[in-house]
Amino acid sequence: MLGTTALSPRPVVRAEGTFPVEIRIAVDRPTGALKPIWRFFGADEPNYSTAPNGRKLLGELGQLRPKEVFFRTHNLLTSGDGTPALKWGSTGAYGEDGQGRPIYDWSIVDGILEAGLRRGVRPYVQIGFMPEALSVRPHPYRHHWKPGAKYEEIYTGWAFPPKDYGRWEELVYQWARHCVSRNGAREVEKWYWETWNEPNIGYWRGTREEFLRLHDHAVNGVRRALPSARVGGPDVAGGPGGTFLAEFLEHSLRGTNFATGRVGTPLDFLSFHAKGAPVTTNGHVRMGLANHLRDIDRAFAVIASFLEVRSKPIVIGESDPEGCAACQGPQLAYRNGTMYSSYTAASFPRKLDLAERHSVNLEGALTWAFEFEDQPLFAGFRSLASGGIDKPVLNTFRLFSRMDGSRLPVESSAAVPLDRILREGVRDKPDVSALASRDGNRLHALLWHYHDDDLPGADAEVVVTWTGVEPGSHPVLRSHHRIDQDHGNAYAAWLKMGSPAKPSRAQYADLEKTGRRTEMPLPSGVSQDGRNVVLRMRLPRQAVSLVELELR
Repeated sequence: MLGTTALSPRPVVRAEGTFPVEIRIAVDRPTGALKPIWRFFGADEPNYSTAPNGRKLLGELGQLRPKEVFFRTHNLLTSGDGTPALKWGSTGAYGEDGQGRPIYDWSIVDGILEAGLRRGVRPYVQIGFMPEALSVRPHPYRHHWKPGAKYEEIYTGWAFPPKDYGRWEELVYQWARHCVSRNGAREVEKWYWETWNEPNIGYWRGTREEFLRLHDHAVNGVRRALPSARVGGPDVAGGPGGTFLAEFLEHSLRGTNFATGRVGTPLDFLSFHAKGAPVTTNGHVRMGLANHLRDIDRAFAVIASFLEVRSKPIVIGESDPEGCAACQGPQLAYRNGTMYSSYTAASFPRKLDLAERHSVNLEGALTWAFEFEDQPLFAGFRSLASGGIDKPVLNTFRLFSRMDGSRLPVESSAAVPLDRILREGVRDKPDVSALASRDGNRLHALLWHYHDDDLPGADAEVVVTWTGVEPGSHPVLRSHHRIDQDHGNAYAAWLKMGSPAKPSRAQYADLEKTGRRTEMPLPSGVSQDGRNVVLRMRLPRQAVSLVELELR
């Protein structure tokens, strides 16, 4: 395993000078509801969610928007005793006795789902992977992958088709029926149910037709237990996954169902994955936002071409700066600091913009990041917290959660146009813009200062103007939250402490508080000129700010 130092980004160093940015927000021209697409999270390792820091983090996620946050995880049907490891998890939900009769044990999987439900987090249920007793090629089954090993080593007996599709369907039926019995139909019908993970790459060791058979039987099992269950898929890798997404939609709409023999398979939501591609160049990290958004753009185009599903909800089942949360390496050194938080702030509004461009219904974009138990602090994994200490990226979601109501149109003199980002990313001038909302008399503006290259840059001198304010309104600046080198950044505080491997109790408490402390003094004030309200502020590179105005 690489050491922490090799994975740690350089502290943000401000360049001298500033540059001007003008941002205009039209208060009187709302474009529709601001969808909370940020409220989905996930991880490979399900058993971490029942560990102490896992439960702690689930509680923090649930607080963002109780009972509207969802959590997706692999390995909910994988055989084993529930001992967690990197890119591994297990529940032992299915086995067979000496006569080959099924044995079901829901105790571990119940604990995993309940850990979220008790804290306001609902399941995005991934139906997988293949239990050892059902796998057509079960051996070897348990892998022991570590960072630095070949990724292909993880694909063992759990990735193969079932030896009996009838037993596979019955397993899913019994699981869904148990969930309904335990939680009630009205609760379970709010969950998402999807089959497998990335069946177009090594996670599925069968053919494409075998996956469609697997999927049809899984969906039929869920719907037998709960006819109103929300089912979908296919959580394919690489945007549309070549032709996979299109063929899946064609089968779901017009193909013969392998389980029922009828035409079509129920499809309540659509899902695919999108990833960026960071690299190291000239000694620094360069993010791959263009690759990330191109995945989304291509998948949306495929979905939009099927008129029957164009209005169905879409959940980007994994949407991240790159593809391996448990991997380590110098190109992944963005994860601990403000590069990750500013990337997140800049990318989510562009996902909404792409959905609007294609006239599709984006309901969620799932961040595949959670926490890794019993690992060194800030070890370089893609996570929301490290050792129970929140990372800057988690604060971006806290800022998103404060926004509600209608989305307002934004114009920025320093925004990089969407088409240019799709072509080349943010490689020339930085991207400085905002996501804005209005909820009654409350106005929010989330501002970011982002660049793909993790290098020093000048601060932005930003002038934010809210236009079209109702006559007689009196603006009051209510709050200012910031994520930068000095705010909401436990990693920077940890470096200043000397990077202690085992912080003292006092140091740990300080890091916990620092990781959540985003409040900062209000800007010097706001001014009003007729129907315009003006705010001036300085925004450093990689910083994210949320300002709230109240119109009285």
